[in-house]
Amino acid sequence: MSRRCKVLNVAEKNDVAKEVASIMAGGRFNRREGFSKFNKIYEFDDFNILGENCTMVVTSVSGHLMELDFDAAYRSWSNCSPLTLFTAGVRKTCPENFQPIKRTLEKEVKGCKHLVLWTDGDREGENIAEEIAIVCLNVKPSIRIHRARFSEITPQSITRA
Repeated sequence: MSRRCKVLNVAEKNDVAKEVASIMAGGRFNRREGFSKFNKIYEFDDFNILGENCTMVVTSVSGHLMELDFDAAYRSWSNCSPLTLFTAGVRKTCPENFQPIKRTLEKEVKGCKHLVLWTDGDREGENIAEEIAIVCLNVKPSIRIHRARFSEITPQSITRA
């Protein structure tokens, strides 16, 4: 027996995740808890994507998942020349308060074949999508990533996305 195709869908906000799931599932989905009490997981079966009948898992982040910070040597600005900050290295890290969201993504992506990113189409949304992709690729490098393109949360727009 072959394993059923599973798709992780990640939106920028929980309200968007819930509405996307509702539209795609025709209002018939199950809700379960992730590690974050603010970001639920909505799940439903029998959705056709790229010719495969899949189980859809829809969840969200709460805006940016990561933050930029200077390397340790430059974190105390009083200990270095401000001019060195222009060339100082920075790194993206997930802050402690977003660790539950990150853990949910890491857990959910393990059994998935596809990742669909439902973030806004502006620069900030693209950056958030990249942060989600980085977390998921670290756990599952073989995940196939797709970008949903939508401008409004209506059945027509979500179906086209």
